[in-house]
Order: sequence, then C-alpha cells, then structure tokens
Amino acid sequence: MFIRRAQEGISLVELVIFIVIVGIAMGGVLMAMNLSASHSADPLPQKQALAIAEALLEEVELLPFTTCDPDGYDAVANTCVKPEAIGPELAYASQSQDESRGSLVAPFDNVNDYDGFTLTGGGADLGNSGNVTVPAGYSASVAVANDNAFGPGGSLLASDAVLRITVTVAYNGGSVVLEGYRTRYAPTITP
Repeated sequence: MFIRRAQEGISLVELVIFIVIVGIAMGGVLMAMNLSASHSADPLPQKQALAIAEALLEEVELLPFTTCDPDGYDAVANTCVKPEAIGPELAYASQSQDESRGSLVAPFDNVNDYDGFTLTGGGADLGNSGNVTVPAGYSASVAVANDNAFGPGGSLLASDAVLRITVTVAYNGGSVVLEGYRTRYAPTITP
C-alpha cells in the first residue's frame, strides 16, 4: 500500500532561490529599459535632417522645368531669349541682379537654378516658399544633374528631359540624402 504524505509548503531554500532568479530577471529587464530610455533621443537629429531634406526637395520639385527660362521669354516676339541651363542664371537685361533663392527681384524660377545651392543653419530663411528653416548645426545642399537612367521609360525621353535632384542635409553625427526626379513634360510652356 501507498502511504500518502500530507502536502508540504515551500522550504526557505526554495524561496531564496526563487527571489534570486526573479531579481536577476528584473535586473535585466530594467537595464534594457534604462538603455532604451537613455538612447531614445538619438533619432531626433536624423528626423530633423530628414524633415529639412523633404521640405527642400519638395520646394525644388514644385518649380517649373522648361527649355526656356521663365524670365527669358519674350512674349511680344513669342521667342525664347534665354534658354534654361543647369545652375542659376546670371543677370541679364530684365534683371538688376543674379538669380538667387529668396530674391524679390530675381528669384529661382526653375528646377535647374538650385544646382549647387547650399543652406546653412542658424540664419533666417528667406527662400522662395519660406517653408525650409535650417536650425543651427545643420547644413543643406542641392545638386541637379541630367539623368536619362529613369527606368524603362527613360529611354523614351531626351537625355536632357530628366533631372535627378539630390538633397543632402548634414548634421553633427551624420547626414541624410534624398533623391527625386523631375521630367520635362511641358518643355515649351510659356510663363
């Protein structure tokens, strides 16, 4: 016959072992949470740089991309006096100053004008749209280049009908690079 013993509680040794195991587990969890909380602000500079790059890329892509500079079209003669080229145009007859971003007399008026443009942080932004402000510690630059490697449809377009816009925002600890494309879908539209 089997003799059943009455159920017993846990011993003091078992209780101490349980407390040690739970303590070690809780210590690991708390260390992981502490590490996570102490590094939670790290993505902030990168997100700020990304926001600056997106805003600047959008500003550039919203401008026209035509064969004739919008300021270089003679409406009376119905001809293009100044063809558009990559880079900001120098002053010509109808302008008293060279084209620049934020100028009231001769602002950037075409996607090409932004090639080589740089924006440093900490100053007031007087841009075309006024929506790209670069805080201190950040700098942004724009490069515009012809690019006919526009996927399968790129071979159907003229080599100068596709622009690749590269916006680079540098900050302490890294940089963010965004690229966008702009095609010339209305090359002879008049301003």
